[in-house]
Amino acid sequence: MRLCDSDIEKYILEKKIIIKPIPNIKKINGLTIDIHLSNKFRVFKNFQNNVIDLRKSSKVIKLGLKKNISDELIISKEKSFILKPKDFILSMTLEKISIPNNLVGWLDGRSSLARLGLMIHMTSHRIDPGWNGNIVLEIFNAGKSILALSPGMAIAALSFEKLSGTSKRPYNFKNNSKYFNQSSILSSLIYKDEVSK
Repeated sequence: MRLCDSDIEKYILEKKIIIKPIPNIKKINGLTIDIHLSNKFRVFKNFQNNVIDLRKSSKVIKLGLKKNISDELIISKEKSFILKPKDFILSMTLEKISIPNNLVGWLDGRSSLARLGLMIHMTSHRIDPGWNGNIVLEIFNAGKSILALSPGMAIAALSFEKLSGTSKRPYNFKNNSKYFNQSSILSSLIYKDEVSK
């Protein structure tokens, strides 16, 4: 069962869901709360025909050297980030979010942005029970126009669903919770996954 707007408001006021900065209650409608774009971005370098060994690193192996595949970029809050068609970047939410162990969060793109070709998550729109931190956005311009992304703009909507009970192994208790408490945009840490044998 998803929480309605009045329940989301109640959970925030009771500090069961913690969102910083505290959201404008008027921006909670139906079953979602607006989430905003930060001024931090991770831009990918052009490493064509090179290999990333996902078991060992998230760095490109080029001429025997390991090179970072992306750079973090922080822009002024008054400027815009220019996203060309077919470009893929990472960004993050302005808000830091903490979810209790009996809820799961769902991040969805905004219809008005999708109609321009803007995707804000590739596959990871689930926010696990026990999550704490800023949410990283996987942003792709699938449209044909250049898009100017402004820090502080409403970029997504977040909803919350009650679990059947309290999670026994929430995100904040897992030994391999790679992105817990993230406040910057981390590159993929897939190489830290345990490999089944």
